[in-house]
Amino acid sequence: MDLLQLLSWACIVFTVGMFSTGLTDLKKMRESKSADNIQFLPFLTTCLNNLGWLYYGILKSDQTIVHVNVIGALLQILYIIVYLHYTKQKRLVMVQTLAAGMVLTCSWFYFTTFLPEGDTRLSQLGLTCSVVTVSMYLSPLTDLVKIVRSGDVQCLSFPLTVATFFTSTSWVLYGLQLNDPYIVVPNTPGIFTSLIRFYLFWRFAAVNQSSPSFKSLQI
Repeated sequence: MDLLQLLSWACIVFTVGMFSTGLTDLKKMRESKSADNIQFLPFLTTCLNNLGWLYYGILKSDQTIVHVNVIGALLQILYIIVYLHYTKQKRLVMVQTLAAGMVLTCSWFYFTTFLPEGDTRLSQLGLTCSVVTVSMYLSPLTDLVKIVRSGDVQCLSFPLTVATFFTSTSWVLYGLQLNDPYIVVPNTPGIFTSLIRFYLFWRFAAVNQSSPSFKSLQI
């Protein structure tokens, strides 16, 4: 097994593991018969991101990207369906989902109609997916600032932090092997934000050692 194949398997295993952390929220919803205290938008935005990268993988003929994002999109769709079943705000969730569907449809129409096939379409799609992924990695920074001020890390998920770190690292190494900046660049922030979280866990561990175990929340 060469290095590229090894990194490919690492990307698949770690990324699917990271996507599977949502199963904790799914279990909570089924047990409580409620979607209270569960965030919906991360499921929706991750699903859109998965579908974007799936299209990128298809255009690039990269089976690693395709397999990972097929599994990721299916999991996110499952989470969305379960959330819709248990939430009390069904109308809001439906509106958000329909809006996301319209964005996805318009994006697909733009890329397939106005951009020529080949490198131009692949580059534009890679750039778009990269921007979305970077924004998703950087969006929790305001929450991390609040944690620094409060010294309370109970709203952070340590397993999710570990999964994000190994997932981002494996994709960066995989992208470097392929010389693909659209894989390397968007996953680099995931490494740094994970390192920040690790520091926060270490820094405030003594303060929270008498508190309950870390809650699972996608931050």
